[in-house]
This record gives sequence, C-alpha cells and structure tokens, in this order.
Amino acid sequence: MRAVGIILAGGNSHKMRELSNKRAVAAMPVAGSFRSIDFALSNMTNSGIQKVAVLTQYNSRSLHEHLSSSKWWDFGRKQGGLFVFTPTITAGNNFWYRGTADSIAQNLDFLKRSHEPYVVIASGDGIYKLDYNKVLEYHIDKKADITVVCADVPDGDDISRFGVVRINDDGRVESFEEKPMATSENAVSTGIYVIRRRQLIEMIEKAASEDRFDFVNDILVRYKNAKRIYAYKMDSYWANISTVDAYYKTNMDFLKPDVRDYFFRQYPDVYSKIEDMPPAKYNPGADVKNSLVSAGCIINGVVENSILFKKVFVGQNCVIKNSIILNDVYIGDNTRIENCIVESHDTIRANSVHIGEGAIKVVVETNERYVM
Repeated sequence: MRAVGIILAGGNSHKMRELSNKRAVAAMPVAGSFRSIDFALSNMTNSGIQKVAVLTQYNSRSLHEHLSSSKWWDFGRKQGGLFVFTPTITAGNNFWYRGTADSIAQNLDFLKRSHEPYVVIASGDGIYKLDYNKVLEYHIDKKADITVVCADVPDGDDISRFGVVRINDDGRVESFEEKPMATSENAVSTGIYVIRRRQLIEMIEKAASEDRFDFVNDILVRYKNAKRIYAYKMDSYWANISTVDAYYKTNMDFLKPDVRDYFFRQYPDVYSKIEDMPPAKYNPGADVKNSLVSAGCIINGVVENSILFKKVFVGQNCVIKNSIILNDVYIGDNTRIENCIVESHDTIRANSVHIGEGAIKVVVETNERYVM
C-alpha cells in the first residue's frame, strides 16, 4: 500500500476510572487474548502497510512490553518496520505531547524520512476490521484533502464521546462538532484519517507554529471549509472503548456468535503477541456457560456470560456472572462476582461478594501473592 501508518496510543481517558491507572487505553485487554491496539496494528498489516509508528505517552510500560517485537504483526521487514515513539526532551523542546497534533509534530522527522505519498492515522482504542486500501481508493476518487472514516452510532449510545459529522449527499463533511452534548446527527468520526503525507507535514508545521496542538480542533474543524474533507462510511462492526461502560459492552459483544465469527473466523485475521501457556483446565464441578475462557485458566466454580482473560484461577463454589476478569486474577473459594470488571493481578479473598448494582463495578484488590 502506498501509505505509512501512524497509531495514536498516548492518550488517557479518565472515564476508564481505575482501569487506566496503570495502563494506556490502547493496552486494555479485549476479547480474552488481545489488546485494543492489536486491531489497528492488524488492519495496518492486512492492508499492506509496511511502516507503522505508534505514538505512546501515558502509562506506556505495558504497551511497550506488548510491542517489544514487531514479528507478531509481520512488520519485521527490511523495508518498513514498527516504530514506537515516546516524548523526548531535546534542546528545542521540553514538553510532553500536548495533544494529538503535537504528538505528530514532535515526531515529524518520521514522516519527512518516509517516501510513501499517503498517511493513514488511526487511534489505538478502536475495535474493528477495515481494509485501509478501500479508504485510500475512496480518498483518491473524491480528490479529497482529508478523508475521515465514520460510523453510525446506535440510538441510546453516548454521543458526547465522539466527534459528530454532518455529511452531504456527495459524502463531503459539511460540519464537524467535537463531543457535543446534543445533536441530531448519528454519524461519528472513528478516529481514522487518510491524508497526503506532504500536506499533513505542512498542516502540522503550521499548527505547531501557532501553538495549536489538537488534530481534531486545529486541523479538521479549522480546515473544514478550506479543505475538501470527505467521510468514508464503515458498514461493519466498530466500537470505541474509552469508557468503562463502553469497554464492558464491547467485550460482552464477543459473547455473541456473529461477532466472534466476524473477528476470529473470517479473513483477514486479528493478530496479537503470543504467550506460551497451557490450555484452560476445567476441574470436576466446573460449570461454564456462554463464556470466553483464555489459556492458563483453572476453573472450579460456575462461570456464566463472562470473559476470563489469561491465568485466572476460580476457586471452589465460586459464581461469576456477567463479568470480565482480567489477566492473572486469583479468586478464592465461595466468592460471588456479578456485573463487575476485576482488575488484573488481583487476589480476591475467599467468601468475598462483589456485585455491580445499576452500574458496572470495577474491583481492585491487593495481590497478596506478590506482596513481600
């Protein structure tokens, strides 16, 4: 593909509450064995993009560990590769990334040293499959300056989380509202953009010279009348996990057969870093219904409508319903967990009860197994 990729993965979402205290949103576990950023990386490699930069900042340690080798996404080529950039103190700059446009500006040499004519920019918190080649073809056909990939949000979803666009019959973006409190539109930006590389460099340099740091407000909104900005509509599954409720709902979607089939059985595949672990073990008395159970788990109790990530131990007489248990959690005997997200590396003591009532409860306990 005639494009270089940029994945924006440095942001923090306070709406993730305790879940973002020790990891970036792009590093959030998804669907039992994946991380959020795996979907953008897989789309890049499946679209033939050979050179990808990941811009990280907030709580990036676990994300860097996940990206320690490019081989999982097949970026280890002589031409191209996977590049991970963090804020760097230099003689001319002592700032962290002050926004999405600023994160690109501080790594502008990456674009200047590239030779591909186009750039695909994607966020690290989207769950979807997309052939970026189709977006690029649309971009070229429309003679667009910027193409924004959009999706329709179902009625009832929190529209204030997104940038909302109004599109005319030709597909051109007529207005762009960033996170409005109310709107009559239901088409939102997915945080995926296609733009010519040289034009992006010019726009980022101009924004930086004027101390403008946000890609949406200082590029898209500011240039909406001066540039030809078009919308490419997605017609397949897309979700954003920037809030606790959205994260819970997205994971629960993978309990639906059609969603699992779309992501895991239909070409192209979604790739992730592989850890060598034994298969899940179901001991006598285990009762598992409509759940995803990952490698390394040991189940002794009841698990219903739940997702268990890697290395989860479920003790005797436990009941887990409608919950997400993240990696390496030990659940003691006689414990009941409902409508919860249990943080990774937790130790849930025996005879505990955690029930989310009216809202999803995030459970964070001290891991006594690792306390010295």
